[in-house]
Amino acid sequence: MNAEIVLLPGDGIGPGVIDQAERVLAAVADQYAHNFSLSRELIGGIAIDKLGVALPGQTLEACLASDAVLLGAVGGPKWDDPSAAVRPEQGLLSIRAEMGLFANLRPIAVFPQLADASPLRPELMTGVDILFVRELTGGIYFGEQKQAPHTSGHIAHSTMTYTTGEIERIVRVAADAARLRRGHLTSVDKANVLEVSRLWRRTAAAVVGSEYPDLDYDVVLVDAMAMHLISRPSSFDVVVTGNLFGDILTDLGSMMTGSLGMLPSASLGDSGPGLFEPIHGSAPDIAGQDVANPLATILAAAMLLRHGLGLELEATAVEAAVSTVLDHGLRTADIASGDEPIVGTAAMASAVLEAL
Repeated sequence: MNAEIVLLPGDGIGPGVIDQAERVLAAVADQYAHNFSLSRELIGGIAIDKLGVALPGQTLEACLASDAVLLGAVGGPKWDDPSAAVRPEQGLLSIRAEMGLFANLRPIAVFPQLADASPLRPELMTGVDILFVRELTGGIYFGEQKQAPHTSGHIAHSTMTYTTGEIERIVRVAADAARLRRGHLTSVDKANVLEVSRLWRRTAAAVVGSEYPDLDYDVVLVDAMAMHLISRPSSFDVVVTGNLFGDILTDLGSMMTGSLGMLPSASLGDSGPGLFEPIHGSAPDIAGQDVANPLATILAAAMLLRHGLGLELEATAVEAAVSTVLDHGLRTADIASGDEPIVGTAAMASAVLEAL
């Protein structure tokens, strides 16, 4: 296979973990006789510094013309002024919208080898394998944002909006995934308070009831879902929710794996290239120190192979190599819980390559 892959290293630890994922993609291409053409473009804070915008036109054009995009992370204290006209996160929101990436897949599967790394009791981690399907281009992150003078100082509002069509298409993505897994779909909302959640609940129920009657379907309020993720995480299969709730719940769920450094994600649209990334941030405090965990980005590369290029065998091989490395007891600092040998970013990737 010939494939054009755009790498967006971004800021902080982004370049370091992208370097290691690039090594894995190159090894996969060599082993399986593929031709991956890998190029790099700017996004986030580094793009602001060099070009004055968080998402340069050249970057967007390259991504739209590619077969898949692999992103590192954006942001950092240097660009952290909330009142700034241009911020790194704008690049991330813009690329999702411009590429039509409305469906964010975030798998939370606990590697048995890391059960002790979680702050939750190990017995609660047995069998945890959840796929979160988060709506990515609607909701409060894309609604109207405004501040105005007020008698007490200022008043601000952020508007959460969803249309029936936006809800229908994300529920179908989640329901299709549930059919390929264990047949259980959970929709998360806040319908007891929010009007937008009442539309979400009615629409989701209509789609599942008419098109997916074979699924085991239930609805959970977002605050209850936060509790259930801690008390009975293995009871969930596929979870579909909106942009804000999905963002928060998946970060909470990351603690089941012991670290944000273990979780990849895929952002997909109806057509065109997908964007694949770790769910962690740029961690500027450890940037350039060769201590960041590259496994989330390597697993994101596996999702790129599977969902972006249709290479299931290769994706499974990368995931198996990660599992083998964990079997051997190697750990980066964020997932170490005992006397296991702690290795750096590059050494962990080298171990994955050896296992691969």
